[in-house]
Amino acid sequence: MAPVTTLPTRSADPVNEVEAYRAEILGWLGDDDPAAVQAATTARMRAIVREAGDRLRDRPAPGEWSVIECLGHLLDGEIIVSARVRWIIAEDRPELVGYEQAQWVEALGHREDDPSALVALFAALRVANLQLWAASPEDIRERVGVHRERGDESYELLWRMVGGHDRLHLDQAERALAAVRAR
Repeated sequence: MAPVTTLPTRSADPVNEVEAYRAEILGWLGDDDPAAVQAATTARMRAIVREAGDRLRDRPAPGEWSVIECLGHLLDGEIIVSARVRWIIAEDRPELVGYEQAQWVEALGHREDDPSALVALFAALRVANLQLWAASPEDIRERVGVHRERGDESYELLWRMVGGHDRLHLDQAERALAAVRAR
């Protein structure tokens, strides 16, 4: 079975159009404080779960993620970011691996996840990552990892991208819910 893909929320390819991809993700953040945006994500996830009710697992169309799959992708992203920032802090120019997001969502069975457990795990990781950021001095935030697909990424750039990534996929989940309700 082919992996389910995301709703069309971005146009730049993260591997072949690195700067355009970064600009799109950072565009979702704008001038907002990435820590404040990230701190608000868990509450938004919980609100989306409540609002979705029994439509949580409904896909808006073939090949598009359901609400719970969008949230599962956010959890996967937080797991990856948790590792990446720690490598950046602890090692000199570590290699940062990429991952196939649609394959993860499908293979990890996010469509069947318990939403409370998913959000709880996300929340725990997010709190740890927010605390790590708050405790990191400027010189640590400037440290760089080398992403296999995108090249050099500092802790600070990665941190800002997470805020935009959160907004992009929360919006995707809300659009998925609107689409399934419109049927």
